[in-house]
Amino acid sequence: MTSALLPTKDGVSPSCVALPSGPWATVLDYLLHRIPAVTRDEWATRMAQGEVVDALGQTVPPDAAFRPQSKLYYWRSLPFEHAVPFDEHVVFQDAHIVVADKPHFLPVTPKGRYLHETLLVRLKRKLGIDTLVPMHRIDRETAGLVLFTIQPHTRDAYQSLFRDKQVHKTYEAIAPWRLDLALPCTRRSRLVESTAQFMVMHEAEGEPNAETLIELIQHTDRWGHYRLSPITGQKHQLRAHMAAMGLPLHGDRIYPTLLPQPPADQAPDFSSPLQLLARSVRFTDPMTGQARHFESQRQLDWSRISGQSGASCTTAD
Repeated sequence: MTSALLPTKDGVSPSCVALPSGPWATVLDYLLHRIPAVTRDEWATRMAQGEVVDALGQTVPPDAAFRPQSKLYYWRSLPFEHAVPFDEHVVFQDAHIVVADKPHFLPVTPKGRYLHETLLVRLKRKLGIDTLVPMHRIDRETAGLVLFTIQPHTRDAYQSLFRDKQVHKTYEAIAPWRLDLALPCTRRSRLVESTAQFMVMHEAEGEPNAETLIELIQHTDRWGHYRLSPITGQKHQLRAHMAAMGLPLHGDRIYPTLLPQPPADQAPDFSSPLQLLARSVRFTDPMTGQARHFESQRQLDWSRISGQSGASCTTAD
């Protein structure tokens, strides 16, 4: 058995740890050093239960000697995970790809406090496909279309579509409306990660690396319903570009002001989702040569939000 064939457990694939040279006598000593958030007793219990294995899938017991330049695999677990009370939907599946319609608040892949409540793990359980790998990511707060590959040998052909900018995506968003802003327009800027705030992007001087086409679908005297077409794929690009234009997205907890996350033991507030939707995706399938076009069936809260102003909606050309 190779590491690529290690099984998933309830949809969760194993994580890999490479063992470097060092002074540790046992694997358990190193795991405690590498991942101290898990106690020695917890690691020992998990190892005794067969939840830590080598590249051949053989169980590594708690007293196993440390062997540098080898690899270990373990299955993550969380003491508690809040359920995300919204369902994903599969809009397309063939032998090569799966296209899923993701709800707000559901991460695409496991990270931090999210493991089972992620799109990837849910789909692995639902479809029984352990080889699913996302072609791209959208934010946990964003709803809409996410594409996955199924076959390892065709994965690079699909992922190269994103590298070569051969995938055309459109998003919809709700944000303030500005009478003085001429639309459509294209926002080009250089986005870099803030040195003061982790995972927060901001515009900086230099060669542009982010480009977004911004169009107005309709508006009231306060809110606008926008179509956003990213030409590039920088992290948080749409949210950062809109905020930089004085149009922060409704429900955004990062731009323009980073709000604190609730404590891990407190359920998230699901009442005000970020008004950003990955609406459509188009590309030519590299395996079949077919033109693919998928549309999300989800909707933003335009009727509710626009009704706050009491003004009638105007449809833009």
